Amino acid sequence: MKESVKKECSRFHRRLLVGPSKGFTLIELLVVLIIIGILAGYVGPKIMGRPEEARRTKAALQIGGLETGLKMYKLDNSVYPTTEQGLQALVEPPSSGRLPPKWRDGGYLDARRVPKDPWGNDFVYLSPGLNGDFDLSSYGADGVAGGEGDNADINNWELE
Repeated sequence: MKESVKKECSRFHRRLLVGPSKGFTLIELLVVLIIIGILAGYVGPKIMGRPEEARRTKAALQIGGLETGLKMYKLDNSVYPTTEQGLQALVEPPSSGRLPPKWRDGGYLDARRVPKDPWGNDFVYLSPGLNGDFDLSSYGADGVAGGEGDNADINNWELE
């Protein structure tokens, strides 16, 4: 009997020295999971429901990059590429039309290729433009001129 009392006392002392268990209880874990579920249910649809807005923003940024390339082309060659030469003149020297006297080795775009808009369509380039020295557009999700909402055109002269 004396030994069993000693064992109980030593267990009690160990608990006092070590402290309570360092894990989470089932209730604490359930509360955390419920909070995460509520947040995911509220925030998830707001974030995931905006891919078209992200595509429109990306198209505007791409147009800005193409504008920069076109302006660098003009600085070197005193003119913008013609409509026929198109944006391809930014990545390889044109072989027809006004030939650029000082075409830059490596081209005028970092990617060394003309990007597609976020919907996989070609950007529309017109030089001289109807709204400035050149017009640069993405026709939006439907790939057709005009439209509203996600199908609305994104134009360089409207971004400035």
